[in-house]
Amino acid sequence: MYDLVIIGGGPASAACAVYAARKKLKAVLITDEWGGQSTVSAGIENWIGTKNIPGFEFAKTLEEHVRAQNGIEIITGDKVLKVDGKNNGFTVSTESGTDYESKTVFVGSGASRRKLGVLGEKEYDGKGVAYCSTCDAPVFKDKAVAVVGGGNAGLEAAMDLVPYAKTIKLLEYSDKLKGDPATQDKVRESGKVEIIFNAETLEIAGDKFVRELKYKDRASGEGKKLDVEGVFIEIGSIPNSEMVKGLIETDKYGEIIVDHKNSRTSRLGIWAGGDVTDDPFKQNNISAGDGVKAALDIYNYLIIGDKR
Repeated sequence: MYDLVIIGGGPASAACAVYAARKKLKAVLITDEWGGQSTVSAGIENWIGTKNIPGFEFAKTLEEHVRAQNGIEIITGDKVLKVDGKNNGFTVSTESGTDYESKTVFVGSGASRRKLGVLGEKEYDGKGVAYCSTCDAPVFKDKAVAVVGGGNAGLEAAMDLVPYAKTIKLLEYSDKLKGDPATQDKVRESGKVEIIFNAETLEIAGDKFVRELKYKDRASGEGKKLDVEGVFIEIGSIPNSEMVKGLIETDKYGEIIVDHKNSRTSRLGIWAGGDVTDDPFKQNNISAGDGVKAALDIYNYLIIGDKR
């Protein structure tokens, strides 16, 4: 019986593991990979204390920090499929067929960027195709870029790019933007963003890096193309919360609803942090803070007996 099972290998879970180790909890961290969504970033410039770090290096530092702790068991290359509640704790079941019994669970499984599913998207991921404007906007300084998506994610990505990109084309599938009116106003007032409505993205092309985006004008049926060096796909994300579906409360998007004071979920004994939760700000630094809060509160729950 573990004190704690930690699900995920991103900043939320890594931070939770480090603090759990410092509190001498008997814990196991289970992840199929390290680093979270930022592993595709060419350079992360907003991880506090580090001026710039490539995504793959970021993942490596998280893993090294956790492995440097005493008392944390680490299972890599396996994926958690289900968490079941029991009278005296939880059973965490993985893809390999292994079950882990634990008194508490921390869910830091993150989210998956919603993909367009068009030709070239996968091939140019990290070579001009990006999913995190906060992380990657500076990489596209003085370059022509396109943003796919007219919801809040797309509008905010366009605003992140305004100080850096030479030109910005915002492609919206329908005939109107879906984001907050105030953010729409900021995009229009920036003077740098051209909005293209009724645009169905068909293909991302290039050589070693992105050079072109092809789309169809849904109103006329005409095929068109843009000469761009970067494409930000901002059509939302999908929280990786399936393993706790029906066990704890989630919102309409599948995000786990948490108490942001301590990262507790609706189910006593389960905590969650990072992009899998309903926190509106999907950032590495915030995710790490969620993991720290959770670990400290789990310690209080297990050792001090704080059942509030």
